[in-house]
Amino acid sequence: MSFTCTECGYSTVKWLGRCPECQAWGTLEEKGGGKTSVKTKVKKSSGAKSINQIDSTQAQAKTTYVSEFDRVLGGGIVPGAVVLLSGEPGVGKSTLLLDVASRIAKFGTKVLYITGEESAGQVRLRAERINALEDTLLLAAETDLGAVLGMIEAEAPEMLVVDSIQTLASSEIDGVPGGVTQVREVAAALIREAKARSLPTVLVGHITKDGTIAGPRLLEHLVDVVCNFEGERHSRLRMLRAVKNRFGPTDDVGCFDMEENGIKSLEDPSGLFLSRSGSNPPGTCLTVTQEGKRPLLVEVQSLITESAGGQSRRSVSGVDSSRVAMMLAVLSQKIGHISLAKSDVFTATVGGAKLTEPASDLAICLSLASAAIGKPLAAKFVAIGEISLSGEIRNVPNLGQRLNEASRLGITHAIVAHGALRNVSTPQGMRVRECEHVSEAVGLLLGGN
Repeated sequence: MSFTCTECGYSTVKWLGRCPECQAWGTLEEKGGGKTSVKTKVKKSSGAKSINQIDSTQAQAKTTYVSEFDRVLGGGIVPGAVVLLSGEPGVGKSTLLLDVASRIAKFGTKVLYITGEESAGQVRLRAERINALEDTLLLAAETDLGAVLGMIEAEAPEMLVVDSIQTLASSEIDGVPGGVTQVREVAAALIREAKARSLPTVLVGHITKDGTIAGPRLLEHLVDVVCNFEGERHSRLRMLRAVKNRFGPTDDVGCFDMEENGIKSLEDPSGLFLSRSGSNPPGTCLTVTQEGKRPLLVEVQSLITESAGGQSRRSVSGVDSSRVAMMLAVLSQKIGHISLAKSDVFTATVGGAKLTEPASDLAICLSLASAAIGKPLAAKFVAIGEISLSGEIRNVPNLGQRLNEASRLGITHAIVAHGALRNVSTPQGMRVRECEHVSEAVGLLLGGN
């Protein structure tokens, strides 16, 4: 008799209220009798070779012809690699993989696309919409693991896409599709097939309410690459991040534009985060945020109005509410003529961008100060810096890369922390001013009144 955790697959001989592995409560369920131990017979084998005799060319990454997907994977997909792609329902995982599969099939590569959540007709309609119809793209609506393995044997594809791993089940294993036992065994069978045939495989995985990948955590350890596909429903921007990557870095991000007729790579996504109007109204400030290795120019907007009720409102979108509250406190405490205690404050980013790093503090501060005073900031100006509770402007990492990105997009003026340019070369044609305190920056840009 044993008890198995339905979340992570941890097994124990006695029941526990909390799983020691994943710390989940009430997830240990009773299973049948224990298995009879079988002693594995040792076989003689000459498969081991000197590491100098191993052919490394077989592990070279091959392009998927989708530049942003290749960027996240580390240059392309490696033969035999297994990629686990997760994301919220409706974010565009199936659209992205169908586009990737069609682009690979366009060059004569045979791709097998297994759909377990939709019918073949539904996938065909989506393929027509995004122009993903190719003769070497094979499509099958199947949920039985044995049938899928039979298709791999019969068709001998050069790439496999399974959408999704939770819909596949084996008749030889107890449990419902999507359960811990089924997901573990199905994934293990597909991974063995991928390694034996050097078959690059992409598995789609569901996520839970808290944003983690559903199923046993063992699944993330078995695969080679784990990617998260993110994006807001009301925004066109989609971002692909690698959480784990055995073949490349995990600090890069791929950007995609979700359109009505499909999804396309965004080599220069900063344009989505800037206002289309040529005017520069009060309350608007630009900053450069870092998404992985990629700098992005983002516009912050603030609006301050007189409070109609007894209690003032604070509303944010795309920025951290706690950091905005901290910037409001710094402005009210360190700059005497700015008082926002009885005002409604609204702060947001353009295009659905998310500012989570402290490097955007200075831009948020100047945006709020500009809205409070009613005076616009200078055109083609960017603010980069972290603000402490004392109002001091602090330096941020990768400042040179941020300034180069701003200069490339036509920005001519910038404000940074005092001493930040000590080891950073200023881009040609850009005037960069160092400020030590937020009051100095506000006085410089807004005249102090």
